[in-house]
Amino acid sequence: EVQLVESGGGLVQAGGSLRLSCAASGFAVDDYSLGWFRQAPGKDREGVACIKTSINRTFYEESLKGRFTISSDNAKNTVFLQMNSLTPEDAAVYYCAATPRYCDLDMDYWGNGTLVTVAS
Repeated sequence: EVQLVESGGGLVQAGGSLRLSCAASGFAVDDYSLGWFRQAPGKDREGVACIKTSINRTFYEESLKGRFTISSDNAKNTVFLQMNSLTPEDAAVYYCAATPRYCDLDMDYWGNGTLVTVAS
């Protein structure tokens, strides 16, 4: 059974950093594409970043490049999202998702999300 469990969310001051983790089970992360998405209250879900380690490719929402970094630890079967210089606009529920295909907005498996709150 495929499972994705996010952790690392919380309250941070504007300008601060957080690192989110997504622990995967039921598949090997280096066989899949794994992505981070977020959804703020009243807004549509948006893609944040995606990684496909088998071809050493990462993808980012253009506006987040330079502040957010996605990475994976295949030995731990975990994917991370390092978020720096956070602003209140980054506050959202962050979801980890996976697909055996290439990175896509329509992913096959989803975690339950972790809440990120940014205080101004």
